[in-house]
Amino acid sequence: MISELFNQWLIEPSLPIELKQQLNKIQDDPAEVEERFYQFLSFGTGGMRGLLGAGTNRINIFTIRHVAEGLALLLKEQGQEAMDRGVVIAYDTRHLSKIFALETAKTIGKYGIRVLLFKESRPTPELSFAIRHYDTAAGVVITASHNPAAYNGIKVYGKDGGQLPPEAAEIIVAHMRKVTDLFSIQVADENELLHKRVLQYVLEDVDTAYQQALVTLREVEHLEDNLSIVYTPLHGSGLVPVVDGLRNFGFTQLSVVSEQQQPDPEFPTVAYPNPEERDAFELAIRLGHERNAEVLLATDPDADRLGVAIRDENGEYRLLSGNQLGALLLHYLLSQKKRKGTLPPDGVVLKTIVTSELGRAIAEKFNMQIVDTLTGFKFISEKIEEYRNAGTHTFLFGYEESYGYLIGDFVRDKDAVQAALLTAEMASFYKTCGKSLLDGLDDLYSEFGYFQESLHSITLTGKEGQEKIKQIMEAFRRDPQRFLRQTPARYIEDYKRRTRQWADGSLDSLSLPEADVIKLIGEDGSWVCIRPSGTEPKCKFYFGVDKPTAEEAKSTLHLLETDVMQNVNSAFS
Repeated sequence: MISELFNQWLIEPSLPIELKQQLNKIQDDPAEVEERFYQFLSFGTGGMRGLLGAGTNRINIFTIRHVAEGLALLLKEQGQEAMDRGVVIAYDTRHLSKIFALETAKTIGKYGIRVLLFKESRPTPELSFAIRHYDTAAGVVITASHNPAAYNGIKVYGKDGGQLPPEAAEIIVAHMRKVTDLFSIQVADENELLHKRVLQYVLEDVDTAYQQALVTLREVEHLEDNLSIVYTPLHGSGLVPVVDGLRNFGFTQLSVVSEQQQPDPEFPTVAYPNPEERDAFELAIRLGHERNAEVLLATDPDADRLGVAIRDENGEYRLLSGNQLGALLLHYLLSQKKRKGTLPPDGVVLKTIVTSELGRAIAEKFNMQIVDTLTGFKFISEKIEEYRNAGTHTFLFGYEESYGYLIGDFVRDKDAVQAALLTAEMASFYKTCGKSLLDGLDDLYSEFGYFQESLHSITLTGKEGQEKIKQIMEAFRRDPQRFLRQTPARYIEDYKRRTRQWADGSLDSLSLPEADVIKLIGEDGSWVCIRPSGTEPKCKFYFGVDKPTAEEAKSTLHLLETDVMQNVNSAFS
């Protein structure tokens, strides 16, 4: 079967020359042939992401068309109204993103389904905003988020602006399974679609509307222009909306890292365009020292994740973790709303099960409800829509430890643009009080306890890697306590079985959806959570502790990490 697929691709006349050259190079390498053709790239609620290249297990125009065909057939099933409302498509700055966006438009447009296509690269959150702005039935963004330059992908959104729920994703997958020959998927001509006005290009009006919505997030109307900021888009799509947004918020002391200002799919100045990594801040830190900047901001290529560094008392820059920035933003929002008398009695904060418990302590101080969701921002957006439809709860803030934040629900995915603007406002407000954000973080720890978290990942690529990840999850499911010896488990949550098992063996049911996730909570409140990544070939291990002092928290976290990871490595090396 693999050899047949390979040969079919090799002789396919429509195969672009660069893809044919790749296949010619590997035809005498059975392992590489198998890696590229042993499966069709899987599509799920998080979309589809992978290495660029030739093959069914790679991202290329044919696998992109495959997803687009499935989405088009889903909209056809939903009827003429959905087809007339159509799809809005955006893309980031990666290799072939613009081409993939047009291929998606031509695949969907051939059915007469209305398509609105961004003229230029724009962030994923602006795509989410555009769906509701244009009242389309769905949305698509071409992106691989913060993955290295060799990757790309496609994400599909529903009419609420959130990533597709599992039910809709399954319908797309069902349609995709019916297509066994990717080369049979037809596309329309771009000029013909434009002539028929089935395809329209958009940009300026949605940019303006998005900026108008962003301004409504301001909590303090008359801030001093007292903050020096350095921003880097890391060669991605965040430049225009972040710079325009900061200026609309009144910040004029803004410097952009010139070497990383222009879109570049190679991301030549960074090994990994991920604002979670200090290396991604190297040039921003250099410019920060030159400009004496107090705050450094960095967005990933599709500008849904925000990294922040703050200048300390020694003039050095400290990166905030996703949990730390989330706690600061949450406390700032609730404090300002309480000060103004706008804190709603039915307010709700949403976070994921692997996000710090510091957020819970903060929300409860303000008598706000805090609700956990599964990992992935789509689950946060689902809860927002659920509350809106039911007329219950006022959404205040949603976040996850992986640098994703949402303040205004006019977007239904994590939004680094929103987070950048509110972080700048928060830092400016703290400065008027004679404090930095680091001082504010110390205040939170002093009041609520020293919450410390970490993440370890094991990368296991290819078919063999997938099997190893399954083995790790099965081993934890059979005997989780075997891997956690320092702290006896008070209870164990298995989201695949949807049960919480207590130390005495009794069981409770979990209300969250089924997922391949296990979480162990120790007697001292320390916790470990294990799950396969939904977008990368990794098994992820999350750790969290809460102690009275920083020293105790750091020591306990280190022992917990060492205990689990040594046991994992010895069992699966």
